[in-house]
Amino acid sequence: MAERLTKAATRNIFYGGSAFFLVIFVGLTVQTHLYMNSTSAPVSAMTEGVVRGKHVWERNSCINCHTLLGEGAYFAPELGNVWKRYGGHDDPEKARAVFASWMASQPSGVPGRRQMPQLSAC
Repeated sequence: MAERLTKAATRNIFYGGSAFFLVIFVGLTVQTHLYMNSTSAPVSAMTEGVVRGKHVWERNSCINCHTLLGEGAYFAPELGNVWKRYGGHDDPEKARAVFASWMASQPSGVPGRRQMPQLSAC
């Protein structure tokens, strides 16, 4: 008895496998959509500062260099914890002064280094 894979069996495996993985893909897409809608904050819950920050982030394409909560490029520092790193919880005025002086020193003019956009007018 020859144990060969016939042309019909091969075709059935291909179509059956394709249908199976298509169903898995659609199911995972639906599950992801439902999960994202249930865990993200509604627009009405966003403060004015969050909306302005999102606008600045998108307008200046900050994600091309920075990460925010692990998402983005790894060229420049993570921005999700900047306020905490610079002592914003302990002394907000000092943290704002540090940010303002750091942004005023940009661009640094170092050769071969990408330049930060001027965000003072944001």
